[in-house]
Amino acid sequence: MKITQLAHTTPTRAQISRSAIRRMNIEMRHLLMRGSYKPVGRSGEAMIEALLAINPEIYGSIADPEHVELNGLLYVFQRLPQGIEQCRYIKLISREGYEDSNFKPIIPSKRRRNCYRIDNEQMLIEMTRGGSDVYDVLTHLTFMYHEAQKIGRNALNNRNQTNRTWKMLKKIVENDELTPTQEEIALSYLSTLLGRTFDETAYARDSFKKSSDINDLYSICYWLGRLSIEETLEKNDREISFSTALREQLGHHTYGERWASRIKEYLVSQNLIGRKTHIISANMHSVMNCLYAKDALGKKYKSKSLLEIANELSVSSNQNLRDKVMKYALKGGMRQLRDDSGTNIPVQIIDLSTLDISQLSLDVDISNKDISRDDVIIVMDYAFGEQAYETMDELLKPWDTLDKKIKMNVESINIMGKAGILKGGKGDIMIPTAHIFEGSADNYPFTNELSNDNFKQTKLKVFTGPMITVLGTSLQNKDILSYFLHSSWSAIGLEMEGAHYQKAIQVASKIRNSISSEVRLRYAYYASDNPLESGSTLASGSLGLDGVAPTYAITTEILKGILNL
Repeated sequence: MKITQLAHTTPTRAQISRSAIRRMNIEMRHLLMRGSYKPVGRSGEAMIEALLAINPEIYGSIADPEHVELNGLLYVFQRLPQGIEQCRYIKLISREGYEDSNFKPIIPSKRRRNCYRIDNEQMLIEMTRGGSDVYDVLTHLTFMYHEAQKIGRNALNNRNQTNRTWKMLKKIVENDELTPTQEEIALSYLSTLLGRTFDETAYARDSFKKSSDINDLYSICYWLGRLSIEETLEKNDREISFSTALREQLGHHTYGERWASRIKEYLVSQNLIGRKTHIISANMHSVMNCLYAKDALGKKYKSKSLLEIANELSVSSNQNLRDKVMKYALKGGMRQLRDDSGTNIPVQIIDLSTLDISQLSLDVDISNKDISRDDVIIVMDYAFGEQAYETMDELLKPWDTLDKKIKMNVESINIMGKAGILKGGKGDIMIPTAHIFEGSADNYPFTNELSNDNFKQTKLKVFTGPMITVLGTSLQNKDILSYFLHSSWSAIGLEMEGAHYQKAIQVASKIRNSISSEVRLRYAYYASDNPLESGSTLASGSLGLDGVAPTYAITTEILKGILNL
């Protein structure tokens, strides 16, 4: 009898990367349970090794032992609190009362959360968005410490003493004012420590200067290097820890329940709880602007298209126009609920009975304009990763009073989001047919009320197919993404919330029977980046005004679907 031996198969880069993502995720859960770790100790090194095995596109030259990744540093510092590079001790906490203290909150511009600088050496970061947010921050910190180690090594000579370049950088950081000549000398020293060219360093310095809520590149690199050197030479360890309250509350929907209860309390108080309800997960401006902007801005804007108005409203200097629309909307049936739950998800509630549908200008045809509507629209800001399940799950549960349970009369759920695209470019539109949850066997096919036909009147490219819900956008590389694109998955893009939203919807509609099983679903994403193209990752910068057209095209189609029901 002939025995055939199976040939040894070398794992592909995609398989190695996917295994590293799972390993890193497990390691982060372990560290969270343990309570603390040293970022360049044994546990921290395991995290760094996994991150290097993944070699994410968003972190560029992370695998290079000498060259510091400057675009990646800018990306993470825009999402971490200002001054974190100066802190030896970083503690992740839940909402624990600091918001009522005299500590001034530090709020990063690109990932809004409360952070508190307790003293010269300790920073607290408030985590209320769930597990995905914790793992996202830990990934950014792992990258930050890895790049700090590069600066530290470049600052030491072969006798483990600080070199002249480092000493000169220290003098520069201590100098408040630099002449143009001194500035160029400073750039020369800094470029040596970063392992970058003079031009690359100058460009990065200017990029950091444009962000008003982070420190300048000189200061950041000095402090990253200083703490790394002190740990190497003086054994003065850095540490990341997690509060007891955070470890106890994570995964228990503490903040999502408070958030959803606030919404339902308002609906009950205004006698809106029984009306047909449409939930929209989107930004806090596009729905409001579609419904109110033309009337709010007056005759000058009546002849302009919605897209032209949206472009003007999106210009940073036109705050007065945005204030005018907000003031008009608040008088015309919209209520903005301030979020004090900790979720950082503001909410708008719009009573359609207060709108004159016949006068509504959406740049779309609305059938049956003469029929009055008393539907309610709930607009919730973007959730983050696992937080999407927590908030949607809690929102769809019945309102539990003392004597009965009142079900939400949910007619449609509409999700608009930003996502990385795999088949097109920035600003294109993706229509998902299913959500595939990375690293698991979970997949969520569904019937999407939106299709390519909805966007034929636009000049935008539209792609339809499955989308991958990833564990973290900063944990993806070209090998993994190429696998999702070219394998039988034929994925069109990646995002972080879709599978979590759909899981909550299916639980509510098919298991708990909290909402109708016939609830209408509309999902659409616009491309914020293409991680398969060099220079087009999230670290390359935001879409800016290029995101206006797809944002309002999707919002218009969602509203058209709601108003034509």
